[in-house]
Amino acid sequence: MSPANNFFRAARPAFRARQFFFRPKQQGARFQSTTADASAESWGKRMWNSPVGVKTVHFWAPVMKWAIVIAGISDFARPAEKLSLTQNAALTCTGIIWTRWCLIIKPKNYLLAAVNFFLGIVGVIQCTRIGLWHQSQKALPEKAEEVKEAAIVKS
Repeated sequence: MSPANNFFRAARPAFRARQFFFRPKQQGARFQSTTADASAESWGKRMWNSPVGVKTVHFWAPVMKWAIVIAGISDFARPAEKLSLTQNAALTCTGIIWTRWCLIIKPKNYLLAAVNFFLGIVGVIQCTRIGLWHQSQKALPEKAEEVKEAAIVKS
């Protein structure tokens, strides 16, 4: 006998005991909850007992991380020459990588995914602003030379 065949023979009683296949119909027991009435629970009680509720790090980490997003948004008012490209590139990568991670882990943490998504968006906007500023600075010497040539021609 092959090892696979031995495995399936050993597992057969477990499948029969749990009745995974061909479960007999039970009259009146369709779609009933095992708890008393889950819908009667208040929102606060559900949040307290949730695996991503207020008594876990899964709730408080995103709440605190919004401060980084707000700081990035407040930097929209700063001139682009005062922003750090490496810092904003790091924020962009962090936002993108951790958004994906938050949707893979168990339990899925949608609050943390949302804050990381917005962190990535803010980083992309800031990196774009910095890149456009750098391009305008490269074009500036060319324009200065054109102005000098035009001044010489007029003289």
